[in-house]
Amino acid sequence: MVLPIVIIPGYLENAIAYRPLEVELHKRGLTVTTVAMRRRDWLETIASRSVVSVLEKLDQTIQQVQRVSNSEQVNLLGHSAGGWIGRIYLGETPYGRSDRQFIRKAVLTISTLLTLGTPHTSQERWTRGNLDFVNTNYPGAFYPHVRYVCVGGKSVFGQRYGRNWFAYSSYQQTCGNGATWGDGITPLCSAHLAGAENITVEGVFHSPRSPGIWYGSPEVVKKWVGYLE
Repeated sequence: MVLPIVIIPGYLENAIAYRPLEVELHKRGLTVTTVAMRRRDWLETIASRSVVSVLEKLDQTIQQVQRVSNSEQVNLLGHSAGGWIGRIYLGETPYGRSDRQFIRKAVLTISTLLTLGTPHTSQERWTRGNLDFVNTNYPGAFYPHVRYVCVGGKSVFGQRYGRNWFAYSSYQQTCGNGATWGDGITPLCSAHLAGAENITVEGVFHSPRSPGIWYGSPEVVKKWVGYLE
């Protein structure tokens, strides 16, 4: 049985941006649902604040998909921050503030977690709090009965000066080294996770709004979709 897929959008992104990816996966006979995020839904998570609200939306989406599909498990497809949010969702440690915590113990609900351009590590102060929680409690491909697949893009080499200065700055804040390869936002070294099945795709940019091809472009999808089929 091919399991249904739930897409977790990237930071500050809305569900509409993933419609073309949904269409591409539907063409391949897959059932896909994107967590119905709006850009304004991310506002309360800015500056490394709790992502409990996103986890709650994710949980509601998964439960709905399970009811409709009559499937005990789903596959998660997390883009950018959506990947480490998926790692939190799997976990058994209460997450969030004392007045609003999230714990689902959903590890048996998820078969595969596939991440696209996810920064699995970060030195940036705005995201470090959440990522420190993830990597302290669930380091690497933590759960042996979950398949972790991490896709990273190799399209932009960061340079302190010149046209690739933004990539350099983003990489440096993420992994501490700006002069490295990545997808223009996430350095390749951070997009991969210890113990996971790590894939590198040449020429891929980070966002569905990026110029050129991104992780959800048809020619790139075929490089990772087999892990979900």
